[in-house]
Amino acid sequence: MKNDITTCLWFDGQAGEAANFYCSVFRNSKIISSSPMVTSFELNGKRFMGLNGGPLFKFNEAVSFVVNCETQDEIDYFWDKLTEGGEESQCGWLKDKYGVSWQIVPEILEQLMADPEKAPRVVEAFLKMKKFDIETLLQA
Repeated sequence: MKNDITTCLWFDGQAGEAANFYCSVFRNSKIISSSPMVTSFELNGKRFMGLNGGPLFKFNEAVSFVVNCETQDEIDYFWDKLTEGGEESQCGWLKDKYGVSWQIVPEILEQLMADPEKAPRVVEAFLKMKKFDIETLLQA
């Protein structure tokens, strides 16, 4: 039995536009199919469905997508692309121009937070940040 899970995103008429935008941001991504109601797409091998469901429901921070980044250049790239037309928040969080929430996170953060001596200083450092700065976290 194959039980693939696909994330469905509810848009107010911009599903195709959003899918094309996300595919332009993430490598190894593609549009699978598109109709006036539904656009299916893949981002880095993960399947999504964009539904043109109308204005009834809006995105909020209760659901976000985490992008783990190895380098500061990757953080900068995803932050710049996804905040274009959107808004920055705190601690690596942002909303894109469609209202979808993202967390742009350095991979090293998990390791830093596992160190009981360093973790409080790391938290203190990143609470002051919008976009994560890896060097500042390492020096904390």
